[in-house]
Amino acid sequence: MTTEQGGTGQGWTGQEHDALRSLLGAWALRACQPEEAAELERHLAGCADCAEEGDRLRRAAGRLSIDDPLDQPDGLRQQVLDFCLARRAPAHPLAPWAAPFAAETAKLDALLRDLGRAEWREVAELPWHGGVLRLNPAEVLCHLAAVDGLLATTLGLPDPVKPTEPQVPRQGGQPAGPWAGLLDRTERLTRAQAEASTEEVRLLWRSQTQAVLRFAEPPAAALEVDYGFATVPVRDAFIDRAFETWIHGEDVARAVDYPYALPSPSHLRLMVDLAARMLPAALAGRRQAAFAGGPAETGDGRVLRLVIEGPASGEWLIPLDGPARQASPEPPQADPVAELVMDGVEFCQLAAAHRDPEHLPVGEYGDRAAIRELLTAVPLLSRP
Repeated sequence: MTTEQGGTGQGWTGQEHDALRSLLGAWALRACQPEEAAELERHLAGCADCAEEGDRLRRAAGRLSIDDPLDQPDGLRQQVLDFCLARRAPAHPLAPWAAPFAAETAKLDALLRDLGRAEWREVAELPWHGGVLRLNPAEVLCHLAAVDGLLATTLGLPDPVKPTEPQVPRQGGQPAGPWAGLLDRTERLTRAQAEASTEEVRLLWRSQTQAVLRFAEPPAAALEVDYGFATVPVRDAFIDRAFETWIHGEDVARAVDYPYALPSPSHLRLMVDLAARMLPAALAGRRQAAFAGGPAETGDGRVLRLVIEGPASGEWLIPLDGPARQASPEPPQADPVAELVMDGVEFCQLAAAHRDPEHLPVGEYGDRAAIRELLTAVPLLSRP
């Protein structure tokens, strides 16, 4: 091999030097393959620049023990992880629609690894439009794993809820409407894991999320996930599961008094878009319920413009009348009767029934009755 000048290290070309340098982040976290680590360490012995950078990264990574607090000074943990991802692309690139789920499950897992014994006994409140679930963190994981299991089985993976596990009577015997199946799955898995340690429950949930992500490839995007009350494409199911992981991760963080980061702007935008596309069905269901299951009256094709501000900014045209039609970016046949302006995070929190539609800071223009109709329909998107 021809030795290049400029500090590339003895015996390595510039291209080889760059390739080895890209391994430094993974090497600092001891995530390289053995042969890669051996080749890089030979390079470090002859390249002072890379050796200095590698030493700095490894010392920084050494401070990122899983037993250390999440809130490292100056965002050290995130700086190192961002450097690693920038230096070396993932071995199995994720489809864009699966990236939010990967990010939110990793974020929640980081929080869970930091919980002490007493914090695992704290009770998190999980509001939804049907009430409030009060669960400790291990039970929250059983809930997430039980619903994630529907996505897993669609992808050909095992279901964590065993069919032999007996159905558990719901506390208080209260009906849960179309979501009864999800509550039943949660209760069955929680019962099956009642004697497991918190670490065993965490590993059950985390192993499933990682397995699901390994199957998040473009051909799977059009498969349908059956939630029992509706079917959705796999690509939307991944975004839905990311949304619920973020919301319930925040619920746990609030219970144990930890700060919890928001989704990245691009991921938040996907969540807002999914909720906006689901709104017409929620509005149609609300009308049908108002008419006690009979034929719901419809208006004259009213449309509302939803304007989202902040990192997830965008506009959606929401049909308010008639059968459920997907929200559309296309120009409506009639001018919108109203415009509703709100922050993207607040919109998502409202969709999770974590906000009161009567006490939200929003901009309202036009038909106030139409705006109230939409605001009261958004929490209907939430479910256990």
